[in-house]
Amino acid sequence: MGRVTTRSTVDGTEETVSARYCIMATGCLSAGRVPDFEDLADYTGEVYHTGSWPHEGVDFTGKRVALIGTGSSGIQSIPEIAKQAEHLTVFQRTPNFSVPARNQPLDPQEWAKIKAEYPRIREIARQTPTGLPFPPSTASALETDPAEQRKVMEEHWTLGGFRLGQCFSDLAINKEANDVVAQYIRERIDEIVEDPQVAELLKPWDHPVGTKRICVDTDYYATFNRENVSLVDVRSAPITRLTERGPATTEREYEVDAIVFATGFDAMTGALNRIDIRGTEGLALAEKWAAGPRTYLGLATAGFPNLFLVTGPGSPSVLSNMVTSIEQHVDWITDHIRYLEDQGLTRSEASPEAEDAWVQHVNDAADTTLFPQANSWYLGANVPGKPRVFMPYVGGVGAYRAKCDEVAAKQYEGFSLV
Repeated sequence: MGRVTTRSTVDGTEETVSARYCIMATGCLSAGRVPDFEDLADYTGEVYHTGSWPHEGVDFTGKRVALIGTGSSGIQSIPEIAKQAEHLTVFQRTPNFSVPARNQPLDPQEWAKIKAEYPRIREIARQTPTGLPFPPSTASALETDPAEQRKVMEEHWTLGGFRLGQCFSDLAINKEANDVVAQYIRERIDEIVEDPQVAELLKPWDHPVGTKRICVDTDYYATFNRENVSLVDVRSAPITRLTERGPATTEREYEVDAIVFATGFDAMTGALNRIDIRGTEGLALAEKWAAGPRTYLGLATAGFPNLFLVTGPGSPSVLSNMVTSIEQHVDWITDHIRYLEDQGLTRSEASPEAEDAWVQHVNDAADTTLFPQANSWYLGANVPGKPRVFMPYVGGVGAYRAKCDEVAAKQYEGFSLV
């Protein structure tokens, strides 16, 4: 029997709840991270983090705003803030590849077609590598002539969303093939951004496209054509501290009314490690994972019986459509608990041997791809001191689902059941 203790943030009171099973659905991107700037408390203006945005919204009308970070949430926020702010200064360390979202209202005929085909659409999503309802391409970029390459990329750019990353079959495993799409995006940046110097700063060169989660935007690059938006390259002039007026770099100080931190999350393990989770013999999960997370299927971890993880490290999770992956985990965990109850069993624990084999498989799979070439939050590279371990599983949603189903069919092979 396990116990969960919660503490109220209002009055500090504690409550302890006992249960046979504990399911951690804490999210892969829920533990927000603010850089450890010197004198952060000295800044007297408004401070926000994109991961904990006020529900009532924020009005930046007439204000000077600094936004720090150009990952996914920064890229999504910058166009909207620029519409309101008197001036928006974007502080960028690392440019990221971004593609247009192409969000738009659906007409009644489109809605009707989607609803009529919804079961088929969902089944396709369950079997694809990404968990998205369109099969990946089988065409190699290297085996496609340049004219056809361009045509394919134009079509996928127009479709929007993550489709561009699916236009060829070898983007994740072959750098030369990857360069074809990376260069295409850089050319689109040149077409959109009017100032050549700004365009150059916005082009990613230090990682293959897709090895950091590709961003999806609405008018992101075009926003840098606005007169009230400026871009600061903090790779050449790092932010050293925050004064009472705003960010100070090695070159100058910026006086602003508000700072927005779009600095991301302690991904995949952060929310779990912020909770004092104890296993057998009092072992802390954070201690067990000190050199990097270790799980069996991303669902459980040895030494922590009856603890189940939803989209934990070692599962496709952030490399996939999260809805598809979350549903698969919830269904699997539910079926497993039902099996335990039906069999009169009270304890389920991943075996160390099964965990070791799965961790090795996850690492081997990642090493066959270009993913480890990027300093990404997939590796924990955005958090100082965090072990550099590739955390998600690159084998794909469909293949992973088949493995989980196989484990269940073999009476939950790899789990010690009592």
